[in-house]
Formats: sequence, structure tokens, C-alpha cells
Amino acid sequence: MADRPARKKPEVHRAEVVRTEQLTPHMVRVVLGGDGLSGFGTGEYTDHYVKLLFPLEGVAYPEPFDMEAIRRDMPRDQWPTTRTYTVRRWDAAARELTVDFVVHGDEGIAGPWAAAVKPGEEIRFLGPGGAYAPDPAAGWHLLAGDESALPAIAAALERIPDGSTVHAFLEVAGPQEQQELTVPAGAEIVWLFRGAAPPGEALVAAVRELPFPAGEVQAFVHGEAGFVKELRRYLRIDREVPRERLSISGYWRLGHNEDGWQASKREWNQQVEAEQEAPAPTA
Repeated sequence: MADRPARKKPEVHRAEVVRTEQLTPHMVRVVLGGDGLSGFGTGEYTDHYVKLLFPLEGVAYPEPFDMEAIRRDMPRDQWPTTRTYTVRRWDAAARELTVDFVVHGDEGIAGPWAAAVKPGEEIRFLGPGGAYAPDPAAGWHLLAGDESALPAIAAALERIPDGSTVHAFLEVAGPQEQQELTVPAGAEIVWLFRGAAPPGEALVAAVRELPFPAGEVQAFVHGEAGFVKELRRYLRIDREVPRERLSISGYWRLGHNEDGWQASKREWNQQVEAEQEAPAPTA
């Protein structure tokens, strides 16, 4: 068995809040900057993400801040709380990192923080990670997601060349959550308003009703795990899209916070993959 590569020490960045903007009733944009971002960089992927670190009240952390030492020396229940967010934009010249947050009142940790944070306040984060970028050689592009995937889809749309065949389905709570996006000329952008329906119900229906254009598709499907599972099955089994042409994963799961979802996500994905790769039963 080949030796596994040494685990890379997680890189911690420190940033200051530069400004915030209320994009929609439930979406807040936070722009981060400062000298702590001098070693930060993204650009290869459009779904780059960072893991924001929220210290627990009353817990003293080592300085300089070292996540590896914290994980090694401190009890698990004293580690900072992490929340994963997509990088909406990275401006290397201005050294500004933009992150968009879905906010539902006092629910959660990161959303309330984004709604209340003021310029000059600091936050630490790990990253960036990422794995997807639009392939300019793709026959056409399928993008589907809810609010949690909207920043990554918006970033992807900005990268796709004009004239490309693009079908993007964006599900949000209602018309008031729709945003102005920069999209390639000729792209078909469909906003779906959830209302009282379950998350992803409208997305699944819209993708299933789409007549697939000619050519090999590259698909990006992210959001609530339940509808992602349905669309994964549809694309892999019904439409026979090769795995390597799909970026598809649950960003969150209904009824779970991020801690609970991340703890079970690997097992969930393995189970779903096994179910959908298994041969169909014969009569």
C-alpha cells in the first residue's frame, strides 16, 4: 500500500471586516480585507470556500492562533465552531474577500454574525478549498442550486464565455430574494420561488422538465442534500451523465446544523453513491 501524503497543516487567515451590504431581505454580503489576507489567494475554481472560525465564549486560545495545536491539545468541545462559506469574489489587487451569507434572524451562528458585524471587527478562517470551475470545452452547462449555492453559481456564470449554452436554475424563498447577476450572453437563467414548498422541489421539477441540448453537459448541482440526492440519481442514472462531468453535493441538510451534517456527510454520500451505482434489479 502506498504511503498517504502528509496531512497539510491547516492555514489560518485573519481578516478585518471592511464593509457589509444587505443584498436581499435574507442575504448579507460581508467584504473582508486587511494585511492578514496577504498570503491568501484563489482563482482556480469558482466554488472556492473558506471555513470561518467562531471562538467559543470564555475559551482562551493560544497566540499565535494555531488550529493544529488547538486540535491536538484542547478538548473537542472547546474548539472554535466552523462554518463553511463559498467565496463570492476575491479581488487580489484590493486584497478584498467577499462572502455572502443567508440570514434567518437569530438562527445559527454565521448568519447572525454577518447581520450584526461592524467594519473593523476581525474573524479568522481556514482555506481556501474548491474543486469546480466551468469547462470552456463543455458542450453546455447546467447549474442548479438554492440560496446556499447561489454565490458559487454566480461566480461560475461570471467565468463562462458569452455565447455558451447555459441553463441555470436558482431556487430562493420568493421574488424579494432575486439578485442581479452578471451572466454570459445567451444564458438562460430561471429563478424559482419556493414559497411554502419543500426546499428543492421546484429545482428537481425544473431540471427534469429541461430538454437536454446536444453535446456533453457539465453540471454543477448543490444545495439541500435531499434534492441533491434526487438530481444526482436523475443525472447519473436517467441521463447517464459521467461522474467526472458532475460537481454535485449537499451543502446542507434539512433538520441538521452544519456540525451534524458534516459529521454524517461522508457516510451519506457513500451510501447515496452506492445506491446509485448499483445495477438495476432484473425481472
